[in-house]
Amino acid sequence: MLFIAAMAMASTGCLASAADDFDLSPEQTNRVLAARNEQAVLAVPKSFKFVTPGKFTVAVSPGGPPLATYATDARTVVGADPDYAAAVAGSLGLTLELVPVAWADWPLGLTSGKYDAVISNVGVTEQRKEKFDFSTYRQGLHGFFVPSGSKVVSIKEPKDAAGLRIIVGAGTNQERILLKWSEEDVAAGLKPIELQYYDDEAEGLLALQSGRADVIVQPHAQLVYIAARDKNIKQVGTLSAGWPDRSDVAITTRKGSGLAGALTVATNGLIKDGTYAKILDQWHLAEEALPASETNPPGLPKY
Repeated sequence: MLFIAAMAMASTGCLASAADDFDLSPEQTNRVLAARNEQAVLAVPKSFKFVTPGKFTVAVSPGGPPLATYATDARTVVGADPDYAAAVAGSLGLTLELVPVAWADWPLGLTSGKYDAVISNVGVTEQRKEKFDFSTYRQGLHGFFVPSGSKVVSIKEPKDAAGLRIIVGAGTNQERILLKWSEEDVAAGLKPIELQYYDDEAEGLLALQSGRADVIVQPHAQLVYIAARDKNIKQVGTLSAGWPDRSDVAITTRKGSGLAGALTVATNGLIKDGTYAKILDQWHLAEEALPASETNPPGLPKY
């Protein structure tokens, strides 16, 4: 959440510094177009009523680039999630109606019928599946990033992180995973992982650059943007939010509405025709690509 606040403030200021890597201009919106997918259109239940006929009304939380943020005009929402929402709308033969919302507000807004779906980096969890249906469209990844000149070159498993000083958010899923990694390291006779916590992202990044920490772990997309903006950190690994299993991000719809199946068909069509890859490549998120979309796959368990 600290990153979200920082990026929201940045949306009116330092975004231009990343212009060479991410197009955050209003004109960028919906640049990758998608063709109508008749299979997806036919998969929409006849009983399903869109909020506005002819439109696909989607909620998105403009938390920060590259997923969703306000463009340089401070009004238009741009990013990977809005672009993907536009592609799905095109697949359904509909016009996208994008509704910016606060992250905390999307569950009530969706269940009350204010929008047809939420496309805003929502991870699949078993608890959420009790109230919502899901159509996956990206892997939920955390990123391991280090200073550009770091001697740490790869982090893929617990032993690779043994003895490292890692910045992580308190109470996050990545903290939970890294605590388990540290336990495994100690059990194997290796040094424990030293987790570090900072009050805000800027302080953490300063600690990383000053040598007080070795690694920072955050959601992968966030760090991809920071790396492009600051050009002084690099990725040395990724970690699934569902470690040791995979955890995916999904389009979220009302439970039992019947729309999820059609959205899965739409996503698989976008994967097949290459539109999906173009969107992810545009926002430097190719590593988060899924081989195929699924409806209501296993999600993160309740802890």
